[in-house]
Amino acid sequence: MKIIIVGAIGTIGKKVTEALQGDHEIITAGSKSGDLQVDITSPESIEAFYKQTGNFDALVSTTGSGHFGPLKSTTPADFKKGIDSKLLGQINLVLIGQHYINPKGSFTLTSGILSEDPVVNGVNLSTLNGGLNSFVIGAAIELENDVRINAVSPGVVEDSPGYFPYFPGHIPVTMDKVVVAYIRSVLGAGTGQVIKVY
Repeated sequence: MKIIIVGAIGTIGKKVTEALQGDHEIITAGSKSGDLQVDITSPESIEAFYKQTGNFDALVSTTGSGHFGPLKSTTPADFKKGIDSKLLGQINLVLIGQHYINPKGSFTLTSGILSEDPVVNGVNLSTLNGGLNSFVIGAAIELENDVRINAVSPGVVEDSPGYFPYFPGHIPVTMDKVVVAYIRSVLGAGTGQVIKVY
């Protein structure tokens, strides 16, 4: 399979890349690194990116950022940064990518636990994750040519100890469990699923 991994040098992306390399043709991508570069906040950049990759069998997105801070001091501009990046950025990878993906291909997006188990200062990320989950559920019944779409929704991962203080009472998720969820989405048969890794 020809698999594109956007966010391939991130904490999760690099582990997913390692797991899929060898058995598949992997194209790594990031805003400043990888085989190809793409700015997911720019539809024009995404379109140019797909013209470079050509047709593909699967896309895995482990990219996108959001605002983390108190609701009281969060501005519309702060909120919009997350919408443009993690939410709309990943959605646009699908909206544009559906015209380049091969029949029976798959999209795998990344949301997160805050969609249903919020933490203080995380309202922007809760919103983005919930929106991504709903997009996946809705898009799954409309994508053509048997193309599948899922979201992986991990809790705080063991390789990101810097985030632990912001997730009181949350047990860090092992990277092995997280990677298996992405493998399930890419190589399995499910669609319209939010694969929770908590």
